[in-house]
Amino acid sequence: MIYDVIILGAGPAGLAAAIYAQRANLTCLVMEKEYMSGGQVVNTYEVDNYPGLPGIGGFELGMKFHEHAEQMGASFVNIEARHIGLEDKGRIKVIYTEQEEYRARAVILAMGAAHRKLGIPGEDSLNGMGVSYCATCDGAFFKDRKVAVVGGGDVAMEDALSLARVCEKVYVIHRRDSFRAAPILQNRLRECENVEILWNTVVTELVGNSHLECLKLKRTDTGEESMLDVEGVFIAVGTVPNTRIVERLLKLDENGYIASDESGITEVPGIFVAGDIRAKQLKQIVTAVADGANAVESVQKYLMSLL
Repeated sequence: MIYDVIILGAGPAGLAAAIYAQRANLTCLVMEKEYMSGGQVVNTYEVDNYPGLPGIGGFELGMKFHEHAEQMGASFVNIEARHIGLEDKGRIKVIYTEQEEYRARAVILAMGAAHRKLGIPGEDSLNGMGVSYCATCDGAFFKDRKVAVVGGGDVAMEDALSLARVCEKVYVIHRRDSFRAAPILQNRLRECENVEILWNTVVTELVGNSHLECLKLKRTDTGEESMLDVEGVFIAVGTVPNTRIVERLLKLDENGYIASDESGITEVPGIFVAGDIRAKQLKQIVTAVADGANAVESVQKYLMSLL
């Protein structure tokens, strides 16, 4: 069978694309590496910024996306990512897996990006229980509380500034003695009276039972260890886009993201991109969903051009 479009990834972008593809009467297959759909959102304890559904659980929202796509008639297949290969054969795109080949006239890349982790004890077990990778998503839950931000780039500064408006105290923890963030962000941060910067410091462990209670810290210059009581920590040390299968096929920016505007069109005809894998200003559920819809609109125009 040759599908009209195959969607790689079943996060918000991929599932929105599947819904719009089915509405457009396109034959559509969604391929996902995880055992369930939803992407990163399923690991989020609570989502408070998706319009119309304030306070919905991340897992519940992810399942609603999946159920909607399934009710529309989208087909799903579970494929381990490391076994996928993509080849452009002109009017037909071929996706190779360990078991079989899949063919489509168009492909939407919606594999997303993963938050870069610290790789320390407690990080996974407390994820969503005081450990967050998105201040925009979760900051409001820590109003009038003490929190920490780990990182020294633009995102870390923006997160700290955002949190400083609602939290009692914000600690910014950085392993070096200077930030790499834009000077204007650094200046704004230093003007915040409730922000304290901990230079030359790394987090070695996240401590807590059912919820984060404190951070175990270590000085990079002296080796001195200490504990810091906080109720939340926001890890902002970058993201890693899942672009391995297209790194030789498409143009990537300096951080490994696929270069495209909101149309989702790439330099390879018939290959489109949506969601966090795309280079863009804001990576949120709502922008991922919009990307999925836009990508399908572009797919329809492309398929018409083949007639």
